[in-house]
Amino acid sequence: MIGRTMGSYFRPLSLADALTALAAAPGLVPLAGGTDYYPARVAWMPDEAVLDVTGLPNLRQIEARADHWWIPCLATWTDVVEVSLPPVFDGLKHAARQVGGMQIQNVATLVGNVCNASPAADGIACLMALEASVELVSAEGTRLLPLEDFVLGPRQNARRSDELVRGLRIPRQHEASGSVFLKLGARRYLVISIAMVAAVITRGADGRIARARVAVGSCAATARRLPALEAALIGTSGDTLTVLDEHLMPLSPIDDVRATAAYRRQAVGTLLRRAAAR
Repeated sequence: MIGRTMGSYFRPLSLADALTALAAAPGLVPLAGGTDYYPARVAWMPDEAVLDVTGLPNLRQIEARADHWWIPCLATWTDVVEVSLPPVFDGLKHAARQVGGMQIQNVATLVGNVCNASPAADGIACLMALEASVELVSAEGTRLLPLEDFVLGPRQNARRSDELVRGLRIPRQHEASGSVFLKLGARRYLVISIAMVAAVITRGADGRIARARVAVGSCAATARRLPALEAALIGTSGDTLTVLDEHLMPLSPIDDVRATAAYRRQAVGTLLRRAAAR
């Protein structure tokens, strides 16, 4: 079935029709929850055509596959909260509970959060710590990009105009690892982050850290992994982490209405120490 079309609005009912539309009209803007799309166009509505993907079948259910967890493009933040997932997803679940209010969580999607590519996107740091990849599909085929390569900058991503992000893949490894998400804002909920930290930490039988993945958001043009800090954590308990300037080299915080660059850098150090200890 083709779906329905009204002027510059198209709602296909199959993935094949969606990809055909994208190939024929590269200016189409894929839209699911719309919680970022519409607020950005309150004062100015550009002349653009919308591809409403909410009618596509079998793209809502989060599931475990042979070598990865699958989060399809229509999975919402509420879906993440409610589905049973291993401990390595606890940080992502905590982030999901802080994305706007419950009404937003019910319709906003993780893939939309990733495609929006905001430096302060709550989900991206968590997904980077989980080593997520982005699955893109077009009429020509499928390609897979690490999340770090997909998110290019504020509101910029690597999706080609003829492609649709079908979902996210998260490797099925270290599923019993601990994970944490810490966010600093002017208040606890309904706020854009001043800084955020996501970490996935695997401990050995002796309780020391055997593997670490740490990402920071709101402190650069995109969320960034901290490889030097990850390496420094190996073999330690994490309880007395000393955050050095060299650990924060990938970051480039700015001054804005929410905080100064100096405050962000100091706050990140505190959040990192708390994350490692947890």
